Amino acid sequence: MRILRGIMQRFGPGFITGASDDDPSGIATYTQAGARFGFGLLWTALFMLPMMSAIQEMVGRIGMVSGQGLTAVVRKNLPRWVLYMFVALIVAANTINIGADLGAMADAMRLLIPQVPFAAMALLFTVTILLLEIFVTYKTYARILKWFGLALVSYAATAIMVTASWPELLRGLLVPQFILNKEFILMIVALLGTTISPYLFVWQSNEEVEEEVAQGRLTIASRRGANKTEMRDMRADTFMGMTFSQVIMFCIVATAAGTFFRNGLYDIQSSAQAAQALTPLAGPMASLVFAIGVIGVGLMAVPVLSASASYALSEAFGWKEGLYKKFKDAHGFYGVITFSTLIGLLINFIGINPIQALIWAAVLNGLATPPLIAVILKLANDKKVMGKWVNRGLSNTIGIITLVLTTACAILIFIL
Repeated sequence: MRILRGIMQRFGPGFITGASDDDPSGIATYTQAGARFGFGLLWTALFMLPMMSAIQEMVGRIGMVSGQGLTAVVRKNLPRWVLYMFVALIVAANTINIGADLGAMADAMRLLIPQVPFAAMALLFTVTILLLEIFVTYKTYARILKWFGLALVSYAATAIMVTASWPELLRGLLVPQFILNKEFILMIVALLGTTISPYLFVWQSNEEVEEEVAQGRLTIASRRGANKTEMRDMRADTFMGMTFSQVIMFCIVATAAGTFFRNGLYDIQSSAQAAQALTPLAGPMASLVFAIGVIGVGLMAVPVLSASASYALSEAFGWKEGLYKKFKDAHGFYGVITFSTLIGLLINFIGINPIQALIWAAVLNGLATPPLIAVILKLANDKKVMGKWVNRGLSNTIGIITLVLTTACAILIFIL
């Protein structure tokens, strides 16, 4: 236990960012990919790792060097219409994701305790998350989020339980398959949208700032800039977090391919449904482990979604913001967190299908990701913003490849 605690202390914003990328809504998207296309999309987990690592390293570097969150940097250096587009996308998509995640968590818990009504369970999760996010200090809360992230290990265990053909799985990882039809392209865009997500850009840049505030750097001037050791640690943390994220994505797609696709169940609509459907195919233990993972990562991801929306709005309008601040000192910041979480909760009760909304939110993220990557590339190459820490050749190469590929997939949706 002491060794594990020591390892967890080394994890920072990059690990939390990577783990929160595999939220219950992401789990639903990954499950659909495996259920519809079998092992045919496993290669995307490996393919997207350098892309998401490069983009997240850029936003982490922007946060460290500027001493501010990404939205604040956009506000100071780019036109207003770019700022408003950036903020509108994040707030809308995050609110939908919060609703889908809360619903998935409640459904998953009801698989474990069926006697408790859905509404009561969803409300309980909502209240618990808000109390932790508003009244627990950032330093303590960051530690809590890291432990919730370990719930994702359950999906590695599930994949091991259900995988019958390891050579087939390895071939799906290393040999890309591509089908030129709208359903396949739509799924790739959804995977890109839920993996290289705008809310992660905002979250990590702001958490790099929160880490510096926790070290006593309370002003922008004192936070501005970074030394080689700090930059090296951020990059290592970011790569570990992104690798962890993609390993879990791989495990979820493999689990769905090895169970649902193999047995002709091609339409799994939610992570909770996936957990339930696993029982007759892989046994109650696999179902239990899958459900526990949904709950644990949801407790981690919902605060990240609501906080990133609040960071974006607060920085856009110049409000006091930061999880390190007390509620009385940042009413607007915590008000947005509360409002977006409650609206997300209400989505589950007003007749909107949160799962369908979720898939289209992932696609919307996929469509909006290219212009936002362009914004990040511009800022990361701006010497006025970054000083000596501007992008180098490798970062620009991977960033431009990511921009071109995400743009091409977005365009193909309208052509096919």
